[in-house]
Amino acid sequence: MSENVIKVKSFSFALRIVKLYQFLNQEKKEYVLSTQLLRSGTAIGALVREAEQAESKPDFIHKLAIAQKEANETDYWLELLFQSSYLNDIQFQSLNSDIVEINKILASIRITTKQNIAKK
Repeated sequence: MSENVIKVKSFSFALRIVKLYQFLNQEKKEYVLSTQLLRSGTAIGALVREAEQAESKPDFIHKLAIAQKEANETDYWLELLFQSSYLNDIQFQSLNSDIVEINKILASIRITTKQNIAKK
């Protein structure tokens, strides 16, 4: 049985977001943007887990679509934190590459699932 790549990556990303949230609160004294980032960045993995228990293929696609929306929102908060100098270039690039990859994986899973449904 192969590992579930999106499940692993979204959980790992959520851990990074939690640590970033702690850093932003403790070191930068930033509370508003970091809370938004925490919510959207950890929701991705939660929605992926929820999709595992989907009641149907359309429900699965819907849950992953919401996860992708959360990933897009997370990308926004990361960019805003970077542009407002709360994140340096290295921090931003590392997190941004992860969220771009997660977004691509979610899109790919949704497209493939839709194609598989259409074939039946």
